[in-house]
Amino acid sequence: MSQTGPTRVVRGVGSESDRHPVTRRTPAGLLRAGLICGSVLLVAAVVVGVAWLLARLAPVTLAVVAALLLCALLTPVVDLLDRSRLPRGLAALAGVLGLLAVLVAPLVLVGQQIAGQFGDLGGRLDEGIAQIRGWLTNGPLPISEQQLDQTWQQARDAAAKAMPSPASGAALAAEVIGAALLTIVLLFFLLKDGHQMWAWLLDRLPDRWRHRTDAAGSAGWHALAGYVRGTIIVASVDAIGIGAALLIVGVPLALPLTLLTFVAAFVPIIGATVAGAAAVLVALVANGPTEALIILAAVIIVQQTEGNLLEPLVMGRAVRLHPAVILVAVSAGTVLAGVAGAIVAVPLVAVTYRVVTTLNRTGPKTETDGEPEPDHEPSDEAEPDDEPESDRPSRAHRHEEHAAASASSDGRQPG
Repeated sequence: MSQTGPTRVVRGVGSESDRHPVTRRTPAGLLRAGLICGSVLLVAAVVVGVAWLLARLAPVTLAVVAALLLCALLTPVVDLLDRSRLPRGLAALAGVLGLLAVLVAPLVLVGQQIAGQFGDLGGRLDEGIAQIRGWLTNGPLPISEQQLDQTWQQARDAAAKAMPSPASGAALAAEVIGAALLTIVLLFFLLKDGHQMWAWLLDRLPDRWRHRTDAAGSAGWHALAGYVRGTIIVASVDAIGIGAALLIVGVPLALPLTLLTFVAAFVPIIGATVAGAAAVLVALVANGPTEALIILAAVIIVQQTEGNLLEPLVMGRAVRLHPAVILVAVSAGTVLAGVAGAIVAVPLVAVTYRVVTTLNRTGPKTETDGEPEPDHEPSDEAEPDDEPESDRPSRAHRHEEHAAASASSDGRQPG
């Protein structure tokens, strides 16, 4: 009988006789390359579509991401309160309220310090700007006062154009407030019912994929939690080191600059550089070049210590990404979504890497997973699985028959 049908399926693209006449003259390697390119383009189209949808829902997307990051940070605290026989709902509420207190208290202190030093800072700022103008116009650079005034005016015009209109500003403020409220509500429910949500999601999957999905999700969640905790430790060290230098030198607005350093550290590589440059600039304008050089030295020492010693120890096990990968991720996130994209890029890449690695290392669960393997005794003939239990000889009886057969073949009797 002809076996043309099955043979065609097995041969696939590599068989000349099974290919369409139009593609028969095309090399098989080129066809495979076309299939791979088409698959890549399809995946890229799906990724772009998902990114476009998330960008359209930017406030909701940012609220969900912020809630997940904060949940990864607060989950150990809530679990500890839960183990102390405090109801889970009250533990989640205590975690949210504690977080709000930690966030609001520095803002209040910063506002009071800015209000108290604003008058003194205005005079220092004018003096510092006059000194900088003198250095630029009387220094080795060929810059005249007219060129400097023109550049300053262009900068002011560009800043004015970049500022949103009153209507756009009000709409942006409403979106920010709504996203903040949504983040708080989502955070509470994630802390309270996060385990039940994950269990419900696993129940929707086929049995053989639950183990693999659970392992990948746990690995990604641990990577996210480790990244958040490590980032807070690194940001705290940066803020304490640079803040102490600002206080010792006597730079105005030391507390706001310290808070800026802490927040900017959540943007890897770029954030610390921007915060350090802002501290040096304020020191230069308000205190002079000597104090600015001292602050610059302090910023370099703190950042080098953090980047070469602290960050590899704290973040290495959690992120497991090369610095080049982190830099590319931050740059791409900044281009695609601004500051929010720069903050989200590294944890997203880290979680994706851990999830993919765990999926490749963990296979789908089979029906025998978790069950002890049966003892397979050597036998000359296979025993059918559908044989009734009453007709099957016992294991001991089978051993006796096997021994007797062996003894008979040797001319001996079993003992």
